[in-house]
Amino acid sequence: FTCTCQNGVTATGGPATCEVDECAMDPCGTGQTCEDPDKSYTSQHDFKCTCDNDPSLTQVDGPATCFKDECLMQPCGVDQSCNDPKQTLKDLKDFTCTCGNGVVSTGGKATCEVD
Repeated sequence: FTCTCQNGVTATGGPATCEVDECAMDPCGTGQTCEDPDKSYTSQHDFKCTCDNDPSLTQVDGPATCFKDECLMQPCGVDQSCNDPKQTLKDLKDFTCTCGNGVVSTGGKATCEVD
């Protein structure tokens, strides 16, 4: 007799060792690395998502919450302050640039007028 797993692995004369790679469906998303430590059929929901830009941020059985402070790239002009309120990979281009005279721009340099 032959046993066949859903992923095509077969064994003759005994049970097949079926493996499920939970990372194959890319459950973590952009900017994250997926690791499935135990691919056995009986071990599910044990995959781990790790943020590429900060390996200390992880989540088991789902995407991690990864942070990216866009202000670190100094996107604002000279004499402008930068504020990135959410700092998650899901909320890119939400930073604000503020001029000394109070003019604010979201997602890019502000146009500061000089008298």
